[in-house]
Amino acid sequence: MKQLLELIPIVLFFVVYQMDGETVQLAGYSHTVDGIFSATAVLLAATIIQFPIIWLISGKLEKRLVWTSIAVLVFGAATLLFRNELFIQWKPSVINWGMGIAFALSQFFGRANLLERMMGGQLPLPSEAWSRVCWVWVAHFTIVGTLNLVVAYQFEEATWVTYKLYSSIGFTLLLMIITIAMLSPWLRNAEPKKDVAESEFRP
Repeated sequence: MKQLLELIPIVLFFVVYQMDGETVQLAGYSHTVDGIFSATAVLLAATIIQFPIIWLISGKLEKRLVWTSIAVLVFGAATLLFRNELFIQWKPSVINWGMGIAFALSQFFGRANLLERMMGGQLPLPSEAWSRVCWVWVAHFTIVGTLNLVVAYQFEEATWVTYKLYSSIGFTLLLMIITIAMLSPWLRNAEPKKDVAESEFRP
């Protein structure tokens, strides 16, 4: 449920962008959709609104969601303030690269890397397994962040908006499939702990 709620701002961004040039009337107020700028304004509003909703549902706000939302607000506000779409287009890359750096550094500091801290309570697997998958996640964040800018700079804005929506879903599913495949040798010999919490991460 929380994962679906977190997708809503991205979906609304995409929907509003597709309405570019249309005039929307609501309660006597009319607004002509101004492409990526109107879409960004809706993204900011939806991001702010989702905070109390997710808190009411789960009783807490994960650090990942907080930091991601802060990035959306900062880059989104800059996009509207300077009327420059590059700010919001850079946002996914900055977030992914930041996550990649955090996961990479966690391999060298602390008793367990970030991935093991996130899911180790659910799956009591050896650190070797978590280390291997963690490096795959680092590669994933690096590649996804880079591809975002390739599409932003090499293709039209509309193409980037569409790519942003579907890549958010597609790359997340791909990463989960790869993670399960890599952990499967250990999963067959390990029994997950009961009453475990759902993983809170979505790149």
